[in-house]
Amino acid sequence: MENLVEIRDLKVEATTDSGRCVDIIKGVSLDIAAGEIVALIGESGSGKTTIALTLMGYTRSRCRISGGSVRIAGKDMVTFSERERAGIRGTKVAYVPQSAAAAFNPTKRIIDQVIEVTRIHELMPVEQAKEKAIELFRALSLPDPDTIGKRYPHQVSGGQLQRLSAAMALIGAPKLVIFDEPTTALDVTTQIEVLRAFKSVMKAGGISGVYVSHDLAVVAQIADRIVVLRNGEVQEVGTTTDILSRARHPYTRQLLAAFEPRPRGDEIVVTGREVLLEVNGLVAGYGPLQADQLPLIRAVKDVSLTVRKGRNLGIIGESGCGKSTLARTIAGILPPSTGNMIFENRKLAGTVRQRSRDQLREMQIVFQYADTALNPEKSIEEILGRPLTFYHGMKGKKRDTRIEQLLDMVHLPRSLRHRRPQELSGGQKQRVNFARALAAEPKLIICDEITSALDTVVAAAIIDLLKELQRDLSLSYIFISHDLSVVEAICDEIVVMYGGRKVEEITPADLKAPQHPYSKLLFSSVPKLDPQWLDSLKLDPELIRTYGHG
Repeated sequence: MENLVEIRDLKVEATTDSGRCVDIIKGVSLDIAAGEIVALIGESGSGKTTIALTLMGYTRSRCRISGGSVRIAGKDMVTFSERERAGIRGTKVAYVPQSAAAAFNPTKRIIDQVIEVTRIHELMPVEQAKEKAIELFRALSLPDPDTIGKRYPHQVSGGQLQRLSAAMALIGAPKLVIFDEPTTALDVTTQIEVLRAFKSVMKAGGISGVYVSHDLAVVAQIADRIVVLRNGEVQEVGTTTDILSRARHPYTRQLLAAFEPRPRGDEIVVTGREVLLEVNGLVAGYGPLQADQLPLIRAVKDVSLTVRKGRNLGIIGESGCGKSTLARTIAGILPPSTGNMIFENRKLAGTVRQRSRDQLREMQIVFQYADTALNPEKSIEEILGRPLTFYHGMKGKKRDTRIEQLLDMVHLPRSLRHRRPQELSGGQKQRVNFARALAAEPKLIICDEITSALDTVVAAAIIDLLKELQRDLSLSYIFISHDLSVVEAICDEIVVMYGGRKVEEITPADLKAPQHPYSKLLFSSVPKLDPQWLDSLKLDPELIRTYGHG
């Protein structure tokens, strides 16, 4: 089969703050045949995304392609001028980013942004482009495909926005699509539909793909071959079946081992059974208040829950079910319409402005999207130093020492303290987010999809770290997640949400026998480390009709 992509001896170097040049991609070579999907896997900082971006002739700030060739259909992106590269982006090569939130302009309607590439390259008339966009919305299982494009980015869920970014990439009919963790923000039921749509669109159009991911179960469903990377070098290449069942390299085997279910055992030391947080009849949402003084869009509907000291509560459900809105309401970012919250036996005010400094310090939140949670103009040192000064009055050497300790705690090199967020990988940025929360020395940390941007090895290490911190600091966690393996590994109780409501509350031991129909659909939709799993998956049609995405 003829190769669409041929990368030969690719080298990428980065310039450090001191002006020293460091090789971050060290002589990588790989081929991608026409219509073939190749996955790039490896830990954060392994070079996955850096290699993928070179297919568009692009590198991150302070990086450059220092050697080798990147040929697409025989044309070398390395030697092209920037104008020539711009002519190829969106037509021959397209990109689906990890964080769709950073890819959309909040002031423009979705449909206008999705079809923008067709206007830039004069591919088709506007009305035809809009019709094609709606077809893609339908193929990608988006709700209300005929009208969703009229909304603004903030009016759709994170998972819906991620699928819309895929439509943006596909509308120009590219020969090669780069998927950079495109299902990271999706719940498992939506992920299945999106993966099936990706496979169908790619195979039907004979489109080649580069799939950057740390989720081996997802990779198993969509990739023909897997390239394992570490420290900017290829460790192993093979068909998906060979890599998953007959991995040769020790690092590949380490990745596979990290993906395996992690038994909870009795690792979590319960330091007390007293109630830390009690939420009663919470209603929250967006838009103008109605006659009943409730918001037009009620994202959280009469939710009650309890978090005990030294215990962890997981909240799971599909994109748009209200779990992140619930997290923001508890954190005081979004005021509740009705209901009350009790924290440490004291009534908790609805907004952060009304809460005491101690209450702010004792309850921290780590957000899902690292790209939008960190100030791009500040160094990591400044980002971590601010809560140390605000909450603890730390300055000078004492603050510097604590910053180094925080970086150690989240397994980041101390040398990163002088860098800015855009110079870090997605996983590194998310670990900075968590270090910032730890800086306050909280009693409760609300974790909104904190491991979604991390590879399996790092995610497993973070979970182990959280357990260790819990034992040492008597922390409690609320985990907002669509990753059932994470929730199962660390949570004592699990709340399942659907349509803004709590539909079931169970323990990890009950995961194999949930009672609510939606819980049954959710748990049966978790991908397995088996290339045949998605194609052979048969879900209850009645559950799909009731709880799926039309």
